[in-house]
Amino acid sequence: MKQFCTFFLDDMLFGVDVLEVQEVILYQEMTCVPLAPMSVQGLINLRGQIVTAIDLRERMGLAPRDIEEDPKNIVVQTEDGAVSLLVDEIGDVIEPDEDSFEAAPETLTDIARHMVDGVYKLDGRLLIILNVRATLDLNQAVSSEWIQN
Repeated sequence: MKQFCTFFLDDMLFGVDVLEVQEVILYQEMTCVPLAPMSVQGLINLRGQIVTAIDLRERMGLAPRDIEEDPKNIVVQTEDGAVSLLVDEIGDVIEPDEDSFEAAPETLTDIARHMVDGVYKLDGRLLIILNVRATLDLNQAVSSEWIQN
Protein backbone atom coordinates (compact mmCIF):
# COMPACT_ATOMS: atom_id res chain seq x y z
CA MET A 1 0.00 0.00 0.00
CA LYS A 2 1.16 3.51 -0.81
CA GLN A 3 1.68 6.18 1.82
CA PHE A 4 1.29 9.87 1.12
CA CYS A 5 2.59 12.96 2.86
CA THR A 6 -0.44 15.27 2.82
CA PHE A 7 -0.73 19.04 2.73
CA PHE A 8 -3.31 21.74 2.18
CA LEU A 9 -3.68 24.48 -0.40
CA ASP A 10 -6.81 26.51 0.33
CA ASP A 11 -9.28 23.85 1.44
CA MET A 12 -7.93 21.18 -0.93
CA LEU A 13 -6.05 18.17 0.44
CA PHE A 14 -3.06 17.06 -1.64
CA GLY A 15 -0.62 14.22 -1.26
CA VAL A 16 2.80 13.24 -2.55
CA ASP A 17 4.30 9.78 -2.27
CA VAL A 18 6.34 9.61 0.97
CA LEU A 19 9.17 7.99 -0.99
CA GLU A 20 9.64 11.31 -2.83
CA VAL A 21 9.74 13.40 0.36
CA GLN A 22 13.12 14.23 1.87
CA GLU A 23 11.76 16.25 4.79
CA VAL A 24 9.09 18.64 5.98
CA ILE A 25 10.19 21.94 7.53
CA LEU A 26 8.69 25.21 8.67
CA TYR A 27 9.15 28.48 6.83
CA GLN A 28 12.70 29.34 5.78
CA GLU A 29 14.03 32.73 4.70
CA MET A 30 14.46 32.87 0.93
CA THR A 31 16.74 34.66 -1.47
CA CYS A 32 14.93 35.99 -4.54
CA VAL A 33 15.96 34.77 -7.99
CA PRO A 34 15.89 37.56 -10.59
CA LEU A 35 14.15 36.72 -13.88
CA ALA A 36 12.86 33.39 -12.54
CA PRO A 37 9.31 32.22 -13.31
CA MET A 38 6.65 33.61 -10.96
CA SER A 39 6.22 30.26 -9.20
CA VAL A 40 9.88 30.22 -8.14
CA GLN A 41 9.58 31.96 -4.79
CA GLY A 42 13.33 31.88 -4.17
CA LEU A 43 16.21 29.80 -2.87
CA ILE A 44 16.61 28.44 0.63
CA ASN A 45 19.75 27.22 2.34
CA LEU A 46 19.01 23.81 3.80
CA ARG A 47 22.06 22.92 5.90
CA GLY A 48 24.41 24.08 3.16
CA GLN A 49 22.32 22.70 0.29
CA ILE A 50 20.78 25.34 -2.00
CA VAL A 51 17.16 24.37 -2.69
CA THR A 52 14.72 26.03 -5.09
CA ALA A 53 11.38 26.89 -3.45
CA ILE A 54 8.30 26.58 -5.68
CA ASP A 55 5.09 28.30 -4.54
CA LEU A 56 2.41 25.72 -5.30
CA ARG A 57 -0.36 28.32 -4.99
CA GLU A 58 1.22 30.35 -7.79
CA ARG A 59 2.09 27.22 -9.78
CA MET A 60 -1.50 26.04 -9.69
CA GLY A 61 -3.01 29.41 -10.44
CA LEU A 62 -4.59 29.81 -6.98
CA ALA A 63 -5.06 33.11 -5.17
CA PRO A 64 -1.97 34.29 -3.26
CA ARG A 65 -1.55 33.20 0.35
CA ASP A 66 -2.48 35.69 3.07
CA ILE A 67 0.55 37.92 3.69
CA GLU A 68 0.55 37.05 7.42
CA GLU A 69 0.70 33.32 6.69
CA ASP A 70 4.15 31.81 6.27
CA PRO A 71 4.25 28.83 3.91
CA LYS A 72 5.50 25.43 5.02
CA ASN A 73 8.11 23.47 3.05
CA ILE A 74 7.83 19.93 1.75
CA VAL A 75 11.28 19.13 0.39
CA VAL A 76 11.10 16.51 -2.35
CA GLN A 77 13.88 14.68 -4.14
CA THR A 78 13.95 14.94 -7.92
CA GLU A 79 16.38 13.78 -10.58
CA ASP A 80 17.88 17.28 -10.44
CA GLY A 81 18.17 17.42 -6.65
CA ALA A 82 16.01 18.70 -3.82
CA VAL A 83 13.14 21.13 -4.41
CA SER A 84 10.93 22.72 -1.77
CA LEU A 85 7.17 22.83 -2.39
CA LEU A 86 5.65 25.77 -0.51
CA VAL A 87 2.25 24.81 0.90
CA ASP A 88 -0.30 26.32 3.30
CA GLU A 89 -0.37 23.59 5.95
CA ILE A 90 1.15 20.18 6.48
CA GLY A 91 -1.20 17.25 7.01
CA ASP A 92 -0.56 13.69 8.13
CA VAL A 93 1.05 10.73 6.44
CA ILE A 94 -1.84 8.55 5.33
CA GLU A 95 -2.27 5.19 3.66
CA PRO A 96 -5.54 5.31 1.70
CA ASP A 97 -7.41 2.24 0.57
CA GLU A 98 -6.25 1.36 -2.97
CA ASP A 99 -9.87 0.61 -3.93
CA SER A 100 -10.78 4.27 -3.42
CA PHE A 101 -8.37 5.51 -6.14
CA GLU A 102 -9.74 7.13 -9.30
CA ALA A 103 -8.16 8.86 -12.29
CA ALA A 104 -8.08 12.66 -12.31
CA PRO A 105 -11.62 13.98 -12.82
CA GLU A 106 -12.55 15.15 -16.31
CA THR A 107 -13.75 18.42 -14.78
CA LEU A 108 -10.13 19.46 -14.16
CA THR A 109 -8.54 21.65 -16.80
CA ASP A 110 -5.91 20.02 -19.03
CA ILE A 111 -3.13 21.73 -17.09
CA ALA A 112 -4.48 20.63 -13.71
CA ARG A 113 -5.00 17.10 -14.99
CA HIS A 114 -1.35 17.14 -16.11
CA MET A 115 -0.21 17.82 -12.51
CA VAL A 116 -2.54 15.29 -10.86
CA ASP A 117 -2.07 11.51 -10.92
CA GLY A 118 -5.55 10.89 -9.54
CA VAL A 119 -7.63 11.13 -6.38
CA TYR A 120 -8.48 8.93 -3.44
CA LYS A 121 -11.95 9.15 -1.95
CA LEU A 122 -11.59 9.60 1.80
CA ASP A 123 -14.31 10.06 4.39
CA GLY A 124 -15.84 13.42 3.50
CA ARG A 125 -13.11 14.67 1.13
CA LEU A 126 -10.82 13.90 -1.77
CA LEU A 127 -7.06 13.39 -1.54
CA ILE A 128 -5.53 14.82 -4.73
CA ILE A 129 -2.30 13.03 -5.66
CA LEU A 130 0.24 15.47 -7.04
CA ASN A 131 2.55 14.41 -9.86
CA VAL A 132 5.73 16.08 -8.62
CA ARG A 133 7.64 15.79 -11.90
CA ALA A 134 4.81 17.36 -13.93
CA THR A 135 4.25 20.06 -11.30
CA LEU A 136 7.91 21.05 -11.42
CA ASP A 137 7.86 21.31 -15.23
CA LEU A 138 7.79 25.09 -15.22
CA ASN A 139 7.62 25.20 -19.02
CA GLN A 140 4.05 23.92 -18.72
CA ALA A 141 1.75 26.93 -18.41
CA VAL A 142 -0.93 27.09 -15.75
CA SER A 143 -4.44 28.36 -15.87
CA SER A 144 -6.17 30.44 -13.26
CA GLU A 145 -8.99 27.93 -13.54
CA TRP A 146 -8.49 24.45 -12.08
CA ILE A 147 -11.96 23.23 -12.91
CA GLN A 148 -13.60 23.61 -16.29
CA ASN A 149 -16.94 25.35 -16.40
